[in-house]
Amino acid sequence: MSQEKILVKKNGPVTTITLNRPEVRNALDQASANLLTQIFRDFDVDDRQRVAIITGAGGAFCAGADLKETATRVDYIAWAGHPDGPFHAPLSKPLIAAVSGHACAGGLGLALYCDIRIADETAVFGVFSRRWGVPMSDGTTVRLPRVIGTGPAMDMMLTGKSVDATEALSLGLVTRISTKGNAVMDAEQLAQKMAAFPQVAMLSDRRSLYAQNGCPEPDAIAFETKCAEAAKKHEAQSGAARFAAGEGRHGAF
Repeated sequence: MSQEKILVKKNGPVTTITLNRPEVRNALDQASANLLTQIFRDFDVDDRQRVAIITGAGGAFCAGADLKETATRVDYIAWAGHPDGPFHAPLSKPLIAAVSGHACAGGLGLALYCDIRIADETAVFGVFSRRWGVPMSDGTTVRLPRVIGTGPAMDMMLTGKSVDATEALSLGLVTRISTKGNAVMDAEQLAQKMAAFPQVAMLSDRRSLYAQNGCPEPDAIAFETKCAEAAKKHEAQSGAARFAAGEGRHGAF
């Protein structure tokens, strides 16, 4: 229904989550943040769903916290630091951001919470809340430098500069650019492809990639080995057999 603050649609193994407050560029009030937390949790425990996409309605991704509400309350939960915050910890399955228009402040935090970020030509990223004295409590100060490096992250964080889609691609903030209005369609195609892969190996590799950050190399490689055990038992031999039978010939995957 149009009055719902967040819309959820399922297409086979892919869940698409749409922030639906276009009148405020999909800013999240506390009720929306709580609802998004529950939607993420529902997706995470649904064995039928393998990949999720998050986007925004009306040509914007997310403008962060609803500052009109923030002005009347200071007890809002930290979206990343609080156990009930929507960006508290990575999901157990992939999440793709399909970004059109503004992804600023907490909206940037939401994009960084995702595993893959696809932006269309209208996308704009930035810590615009710098102007209003609102601190980041959505994981941006931690995840942004891990994605693009400390120098560019510090520039964005201290100056509140605007970063368009082209610059975001050059920084590694996004990895793919779509034509205007096509980010969700491109994300859907990518999500369906990912959902068709053998899942145990993909998810174990994802888990290892997240865990290696900040770990000494020997410890990270030991954890990679541990993560790979289940895929070796359940997928690797049958997958190798399919390859040997000719499925991978001539670059056909």
